[in-house]
Amino acid sequence: MPLNRTTPMHERCDILIVGAGPAGMAAALAAAPSGAAITVVDDNPHPGGQIWRDGPQVALPPLAQQHRAALAQHANIRVLTGTRVVGLGACQPTDKAPALLLEDADRGWTQHSHRIILCTGARELLLPFPGWTLPGVTGAGALQALIKAGLDVRGQRIVIAGTGPLLLAAAATATQAGATVVRIAEQAPWAALAGFAAQLPRWPAKALQALTLLNTGLRANTHVLEAQGTTQVQSVRLRKGTHAEETIACDRVACGFGLVPNTQLGQLLGCALGGPLSNGQGLAVDAQMRTTVPGVLAAGENTGFGGSERALVQGAIAGHVAAGVAAGHVQQAQALRAQLARWEGFAQALQTSFVLNEQLKALPRPDTLVCRCEDVAYADLAPRQGWIDAKLHTRCGMGACQGRICGAATQHLFGWTPAAPRHLLAPARIATLAACGGPAPEGPGAAPPG
Repeated sequence: MPLNRTTPMHERCDILIVGAGPAGMAAALAAAPSGAAITVVDDNPHPGGQIWRDGPQVALPPLAQQHRAALAQHANIRVLTGTRVVGLGACQPTDKAPALLLEDADRGWTQHSHRIILCTGARELLLPFPGWTLPGVTGAGALQALIKAGLDVRGQRIVIAGTGPLLLAAAATATQAGATVVRIAEQAPWAALAGFAAQLPRWPAKALQALTLLNTGLRANTHVLEAQGTTQVQSVRLRKGTHAEETIACDRVACGFGLVPNTQLGQLLGCALGGPLSNGQGLAVDAQMRTTVPGVLAAGENTGFGGSERALVQGAIAGHVAAGVAAGHVQQAQALRAQLARWEGFAQALQTSFVLNEQLKALPRPDTLVCRCEDVAYADLAPRQGWIDAKLHTRCGMGACQGRICGAATQHLFGWTPAAPRHLLAPARIATLAACGGPAPEGPGAAPPG
């Protein structure tokens, strides 16, 4: 039935959770016994986030299956998949948290709530190098996602490069799908890997997982220099150590240089950034997972990187705090602090072991594209004085991804800080804006103009 586009559409809940990955699922389940009306939104077709991504070639781990089943058992939890936050909505006097403008495939509406928990996760840091725009070159996590979604890589030769445990996980996924991983190029030195491995017995499950991911193709102190090919990647050139090089024939190259917290929504709401586990780039939270904006909490990798275990504990704490004093939620949140401290120790080990090599800043050539959406080359950006200056002169960051890829890359390359988003996070249908009365000129806690 056609929607009435002239009548503003509003919905209300007690707790709105943005993101249905491990943190978001844990938050919902922790808050559910309070009886609060909980709405969970995620733009993916199924709950699970990136780490528990579903697909035709996926066997979900038992813990992921348990969380999905538990969500379905609570009548007061509503999970809206295929739904994204497109911006700020117009608040009402009864709102205790900022109103958000949501959109799915059929409609748009303003979601009002008493509390918001941001569980928006993280994305890969992709650094530009010659040939990185060739077909067949993806992120390491992107390769995992594509394979889980049904990409056939049987018989293909794959080189995986970058840094961090994700490289080994991506290699395992590709191998299980029938590909041959001919090289894993880890830019961190052997000493850093050995130091990280020596700490793993503090987290026995992680140590066991690491043993299952070991790959004879792993080379430390090695990074990508160039992907080569004409219409498709055909080989990749790698730097080994200080001066040595090798060229490897391959059908795919997957590069991931760590993670970038997804803080755009939090920044739009006015939340401050900070925290040692994200190099100050994640959302700053206190011991109760509260951000600097009243009524808004955050959990998971948008606050720092530490894996699904840390995200689950943070999400549970945030859910209990959002639920309030009912059913002893405050005490349950406090009881989880020791677990969180344990997994934040793991996160700290990750951060100190996989520091990016300064040599990676020298990868782009003058003609290497940095902003893929708007075809902006490195030479066009090098003379600029900052992010805003670059946008004014080159359209860098003004394409479809709205600076999510090139913004993080220029932050690494030049030390620029991308401006916080304003009003809208993503393209929205005119019908959505009309039905919801449009985004608020200045929502509560909204960031000042950047």
